[in-house]
Amino acid sequence: MSAQPDHAPVTIYAPAPGAPAELLAQLRADKRADRWVPAFERQWAAALEESRRTFSLGGLYEVVQEWQGLIASAPAVDAFVASGYDDSDFIDMAELRGRRR
Repeated sequence: MSAQPDHAPVTIYAPAPGAPAELLAQLRADKRADRWVPAFERQWAAALEESRRTFSLGGLYEVVQEWQGLIASAPAVDAFVASGYDDSDFIDMAELRGRRR
């Protein structure tokens, strides 16, 4: 019998040490900087405080990963909006739930 666990441990994404600063520079250079920079800074500050309390970097890693994804998907979102696609038939599920009550 082996003392090794029978499952693989979850690998946590660990960004490069300079990733938060690079990310902030990218956010500041974006046309949405007036909204994105304060939002990132709020999330980063909250994750940093959580990290101090829990001695875990997981929250900081999640903030970096979430914002990297946002920046990576922004060109596709911009292209979709610019295409003039008619999304007027969009169904707001929250609105539907409110009607049922």
